[in-house]
Amino acid sequence: MADSKTKNLRIYSEPPTSPPPKPRQSALHAVASLPEVDRALRRATGWGLTLHAEDDSTDDRRASARGPLDGHGASRPRRRLGLTPEQGEAGSVAFPLDEQAMAPLAGALSELLGELDEARNALQRCEAELAAGIPVVPHEDEAGHLAARLEAVLRGGAEAVGCSAAALYLLDDATTELKVRSCWGLPFDRLTASARPLRGATADLEAMLGHAVVLEDALVMRHWNPPEDFAAAVCVPVSTPTTLLGTLWVFADEQRDFNDRETNMLEVVAGRIAADLEREAMRREGVDQAVFARQMADARRLQRSQLPVISPLLDGWQLAGWTEQDGGIGGDFYDWFCLPDGLLAVAIGHAMHGGLEAALAASALKAALRAHGQYHREAQRALSQLNLTQWTASAGDQHASLFYGLIETASGRVCFSSAGTAQAMVVNERGWHRLQTDNPPLGAGPESDYEAAGYELQPGEVLVLATEGLAQLRDEEGELLGPGGLANLLIPHLDLPADALLKLVRERLSPLESIAEGDAEASRASDRTLLLVQRTDG
Repeated sequence: MADSKTKNLRIYSEPPTSPPPKPRQSALHAVASLPEVDRALRRATGWGLTLHAEDDSTDDRRASARGPLDGHGASRPRRRLGLTPEQGEAGSVAFPLDEQAMAPLAGALSELLGELDEARNALQRCEAELAAGIPVVPHEDEAGHLAARLEAVLRGGAEAVGCSAAALYLLDDATTELKVRSCWGLPFDRLTASARPLRGATADLEAMLGHAVVLEDALVMRHWNPPEDFAAAVCVPVSTPTTLLGTLWVFADEQRDFNDRETNMLEVVAGRIAADLEREAMRREGVDQAVFARQMADARRLQRSQLPVISPLLDGWQLAGWTEQDGGIGGDFYDWFCLPDGLLAVAIGHAMHGGLEAALAASALKAALRAHGQYHREAQRALSQLNLTQWTASAGDQHASLFYGLIETASGRVCFSSAGTAQAMVVNERGWHRLQTDNPPLGAGPESDYEAAGYELQPGEVLVLATEGLAQLRDEEGELLGPGGLANLLIPHLDLPADALLKLVRERLSPLESIAEGDAEASRASDRTLLLVQRTDG
């Protein structure tokens, strides 16, 4: 029995990649114009061109002037260009030039051909990229189209090698089972049958090691545990360059041999199937990405539309705000709204996460702030209620920073409280000073206390509110911008209205954004928001 197995079992292994055989024609023919250059050079100088690979063992004792030529290609060996004196060829000069005279020419020609090689390799890469850039156009019934395409490929491959059935078995996510995903020549109920355990599927395991398993004898078939009862079969792996997908089985009704050409053809069929499956995965990923991109664009538009734009019509007061989210959507926001009794509420906040999660948290925080602000006339009590809302509405991991101030527009009195890292300062022509309360972030605990503070804003002064990401920009010297750097941008221009001041700051800060890129500390808070509240009356 052992002899029978040895006789009837053949495993085809993928041979290792070997360097291509040397061309029979001269290496000079790799560049179409080189043979003509060689002939012209021989007639004019008596020296001819030679071109060899660096590892070429050719013993050319006449090659006395050489220069390096590197193709810079992944599969192109480094080559050696030389000039060799011609001996006795008809039409050559009687006395060829000496080696010292020809050496600079060899070097110049080598550099010229090196540049040509680089251009050709670059063109080859560009053409390959263009070939890969062909858009995947989905069929109107993509699922049915894929099923019909797989069955047609199975049928074509089986008939091409004279077999009567074929089946495609793909691994599950846990790589423990093989399930029939398409078949031809087998009963339809194979598609509804239970998956085969990978353990014990000897032929499949051997095939997935990179071999083509050829079973020509019924006795050998039983030993290798094939999925169907046929007289002969071939099992080949189905895989992409990076992922093992499963196996392809082709079955024959009679005992027979499979030659190398037939097994190679089945491997090509398996590659076609893998390409179809990879295309389907890319199509689905592309569709999902397009849907996600549209949803993200809608979310960005919604987040921008929720920010106030028009300053309230209050004599002696001007407001201007700006926010920039990393990636277009994030956790920063600013807000202002009017309350009864001449109160103006201003706020700036940052949800301590990034991206879409932060945007959702910031939107909820902003809505809760407006709700609590309608009936709380003390900033610290509003923050306490916000903190409780933040804590009870999350798993305890949604922290946020917030500055909230209530301004009596008649007197300029500002009552405020802050949580976390929100920045606040007052800027006037004499300088600036910070307005800050050392309070924990919102959502850190259900019993967090928030202290209140106050300040009376004078005519000509500007209340500046900023999130942490703005203060973490670095100037041209690499120093953190901080509140002082921001104040220094404003102080010389306090005679401008709030919107002009905001435009000035944005123009001055835009060159600094690239300086913050790659900085680990700045990347934690790359969303940036600025709110200016200016008192202008006398």
